[in-house]
Amino acid sequence: MRKTLYLKFLLAYFIFGFFGFVIVATFVSSMTVEHLKREKADSLYKEATLIANSYAADLYNNETSLDTVKKQIDDLDTFLNTSIWIINPSGRMILDSRSPLDLENEIAVENFDPAIAADSFYTVGKFFNYFTEEQLSVIAPIASDFVVKGYVALHYPMNSISASANSLLNISYLMLVVLFLLSLIILIFFTEMVYLPLRKITVATEQYAAGNMHYEFQVDSEDEVGYLAASLSYMASEIARAEDDQKKFVANVSHDFRSPLTSIKGYLEAMKDGTIPAETYEKYMDILINETERLIKLTNSLLILNNLNTRGMLLDKIDFDINQVIRNIASSFEGTCRKKTIAIELILTDDVKVKGDVGKIQQVLYNLLDNAIKFSRSDSIIKIETTEKHNKIFISVKDSGVGIPKNELKFIFDRFFKSDSSRGRDKRGTGLGLAIVKEIIHSHGEHINVISTEGVGTEFIFSLPVSDEDED
Repeated sequence: MRKTLYLKFLLAYFIFGFFGFVIVATFVSSMTVEHLKREKADSLYKEATLIANSYAADLYNNETSLDTVKKQIDDLDTFLNTSIWIINPSGRMILDSRSPLDLENEIAVENFDPAIAADSFYTVGKFFNYFTEEQLSVIAPIASDFVVKGYVALHYPMNSISASANSLLNISYLMLVVLFLLSLIILIFFTEMVYLPLRKITVATEQYAAGNMHYEFQVDSEDEVGYLAASLSYMASEIARAEDDQKKFVANVSHDFRSPLTSIKGYLEAMKDGTIPAETYEKYMDILINETERLIKLTNSLLILNNLNTRGMLLDKIDFDINQVIRNIASSFEGTCRKKTIAIELILTDDVKVKGDVGKIQQVLYNLLDNAIKFSRSDSIIKIETTEKHNKIFISVKDSGVGIPKNELKFIFDRFFKSDSSRGRDKRGTGLGLAIVKEIIHSHGEHINVISTEGVGTEFIFSLPVSDEDED
């Protein structure tokens, strides 16, 4: 059976309670008895010394009678609930507060030794076996002219001290029970705030480990546990999205490769079995070449995307004239624009240099301008504009084409995405051009945005940092 954190916490809780009672029952009990014993002994010794220096001293100095002293110690016995003796050094009992005065019958304590307390001022025991139960006894000397004439002994039953100690211990036990019950609040708090959220996280990790990355859970907490749950949920959603993207990627690649390959195979088989006559070979050879170029373009785009990594792309950044790069790219499309009677209008700021990888920025401009020409109407104008703001150059490529539906704008940078309104025109597109553009711009630490109105046109705007030379 797996030992859960909750069971361990419960075990620790009950161990705490068990050892709490053990400590109270042993150490606290003995310490309480010892404390009460010392406190009582100190009080009794003060009383014994007071009696020895007053009533008993007067008795030995013949300044008072036995009857008077007997009455006085009887009254003290009643007040102190303590047996009071006046005893000779030989052990002969002179007065006992618990016995009537009897001069005829002598009572002696056998083997009496006033040094019984040794280094302490009190002793615990049956006092030379005179008592049947243990007593707390103190002895104070009665001195006259620096000679010990006798002793005052006070005896207090130990069972009374034990009873007082037990009363205090009962209070200690009660407080311990209250503390134990109050500590249940900690257990409840731990259960609600820690264990149950951790249990949800554990179940979620088990689901994720089993491959169910779409499992959803929620922990309503703003502490570290809530942050852990949110991070785990986000991680799973990202993995799920990555898996979905991977499946979509494989499906799209398979589709985009299968279509031209099927076409090539069909034409080749038709040419081989004579379905296509030899005199039309040239026509179909052009089709095969176009399909082959489509495959090459798709393969090259996939290789580019594979080599691009927004967090670790190797960029050869230099300072270059962005306006000159735009002019060169626009010139390369001169023939294509002439065929479609499309004009490219350049609205460029003063010559300014930017910092970036010139080769990759050329790729970005080529892809954006290629798309703009592809989806623009005949006899229209494509505008390429540069503006400088806040030490950045903003490059805009704007066409007057079919536009992109509003509900498709958020997908246009996804790999293999093709807008429904463009599918009839984009016969040779791979759906990877804008994905490549986005990866390149992000690798430069910049952003690219799109503004489009269906039936009016589309504008792409991206930024590049101004070079350090121009800033100076």
